Amino acid sequence: MSSIGSPTGAAPTDTGRAAATARGHLFNAGTLARYRDVLARGVDRVARRVGEADRPFTGVTPDELAPLIGAIDLDRPLGDTDAALDELHDVWLRDAVYFHHPRYLAHLNCPVVIPALLGEAVLSAVNSSLDTWDQSAGATLMERRLIEWTAGRIGFGAGADGVFTSGGTQSNLQAMLLAREEAYRTVVGGGSATGRPDRPQVLSRLRILTSAAGHFSVQKAAKLLGLAADAVLTVPTDATRRMRTDELARTIDRCHRDGQVVMAVVATAGTTDFGTVDPLPEIADICAAAGVWLHVDAAYGCGLLVSPTRRHLLDGIERAASVTVDYHKSFFQPVSSSALLVRDGRTLRHATWHADYLNPARAVEQGIPNQVDKSIQTTRRFDACKLWLTLRIMGPDAIGALFDQVVDLAAQAWRRLDADPRFEVAAPSQLSTVVFRYRPPGLAPDLVDEANLHARDALAASGAALVAGTKVDGAHHLKLTLLNPETTVDDIAHVLDLIADHAAWYARTAATAELSCPV
Repeated sequence: MSSIGSPTGAAPTDTGRAAATARGHLFNAGTLARYRDVLARGVDRVARRVGEADRPFTGVTPDELAPLIGAIDLDRPLGDTDAALDELHDVWLRDAVYFHHPRYLAHLNCPVVIPALLGEAVLSAVNSSLDTWDQSAGATLMERRLIEWTAGRIGFGAGADGVFTSGGTQSNLQAMLLAREEAYRTVVGGGSATGRPDRPQVLSRLRILTSAAGHFSVQKAAKLLGLAADAVLTVPTDATRRMRTDELARTIDRCHRDGQVVMAVVATAGTTDFGTVDPLPEIADICAAAGVWLHVDAAYGCGLLVSPTRRHLLDGIERAASVTVDYHKSFFQPVSSSALLVRDGRTLRHATWHADYLNPARAVEQGIPNQVDKSIQTTRRFDACKLWLTLRIMGPDAIGALFDQVVDLAAQAWRRLDADPRFEVAAPSQLSTVVFRYRPPGLAPDLVDEANLHARDALAASGAALVAGTKVDGAHHLKLTLLNPETTVDDIAHVLDLIADHAAWYARTAATAELSCPV
C-alpha cells in the first residue's frame, strides 16, 4: 500500500535516502566530528582573508558583484564544504568591508574582541531562544544579570529593568512606545489606554523633542508608532553641537500653550556625527519640572560607562526614564548586542502580550521569568552571551581602556586637522569622531562640496581607506569615526594626504575644464 502523497512505492525510499543524507548535516551528538571539521575550515578561511587584507575594502562596485551573485543557482547545491567556501570567498569574503583594518574610519562599526567571537560561536550552536524560560533557562538569567549590571553602571536603582535588542533603532522605538503609553495614561487620567475612542485624538497631540543632531531613528519611531507627521520637534544645538537647554525649555512651554503633550525628550550621549553628549543634568532638571519622560540615546556613548577617565561625561544619565546602549558600538561586540534600560521596570508592561501557547498570564503568577514579556521581539538570540564572556575574560576596565584609547586618538586627529591649512574642522568631539572638510586657501567656494564628495568616492573606490560623509549646515563634510585601537596617528595622516590628493586633483580638473570651456 502506498503512503499518502506517494503514488508509487519508490518515492518513500528516495525521500528516506535524501533525508538520511540531510540528517548528516544536523548538529547533534552524532555529528560532532563534522561540526569541528567544518567550523575549523570556516575559521581558517576567515583568518586567512583577514591576514592577507592590506586594505579595508577592495573597491568593488554593485555592478561588478551583482552578476556573479545573480548567476548562482540556489536550487543546485555544491555538496562540498570547500567548494561552498570557495564560492563564499568570491561573492563575499574577498570584497567584504573589514572593520578590523586600522584605515577603516567610516561608520560606527567596531573591531570585535575574541571573547565575543567565542560567545558568537557558542550561542549559535546551542541556538537558545530568549523569549521564554523553557527555551533558554540559564541564558534568561544571564541576560537579566547583564541588564542589572548595566543598570547599575548607569546609576539606576533596584527597580530598574531592561531587555536586549537588535540595536539602537529598536531600543529607541521601544523607549518611545513606553513613553507614548505613559503620556497617554497621563492625558486620560489613568486606566488602560487600549481601545478608548479618543485615542487617535490624543495621539495626534503627542510631541517628541530631540536635538537637531539626534539620531534619525527618533523620527522613524514616531512614524511607526502612528504619531502625527509633525510629532518630532528638533531643538537647536549650540556651537559645540549640544542641545540648547534654553531652547528646550522654550519648546516645551510652546507645546503646552498650543495644547500639545510632550511625551518624551530624547537627549543624546554621543551624537553620530559629532560625538557630543548633551547637557544631561540640565535637561533632566527641565524634564523633571515639566513631568516629561527623558530618554537618553547612549547607543554610541555607552562606552563611557566603563571608561576609567571619562565616566563623568554621562553625569545625569541616572535621572533618565530610559536609556539606549549599543554594546556593538563601543564595547567591541559583534552585531547584534544592544539593550534598552528603564529606571522603572514596571513600564516594560506596555510591551507585554500574553499568548496561551507561549507566555500565559499564569506564568507571571508562578514567577516564571519570560523575557518576551519585556521585548518587542519574540524569537531572539542569546546575544548577551557575547558580552558575558567578554566581561568574564577581559573585564570592564579593559573595555573602557580600549574606548578611552580611541577617544584620545580622535582628540589628536582633531588637533592635526585644525593645524592643517588644507582642512577645516567642525566642533571638537567628546568621543571619537572628527568632522572636517577639504578647504585650502584659494579653493573656489563652488568647488568645495564637489571636491569633498569626489575625494570620499575616490578613496572608497581605491579601497585604501574608508571615511564617512555628512552635512553640516547644508555643506558636505567628511567624517572620521575612530573605533579601532590599532589605528595610529600615522594611519590618519596617510588617509588625510590621500583625501587632499583626490580633492586637489578634482579641483584642478574642474578649474581647467572651466577655463577651456568656450564662452
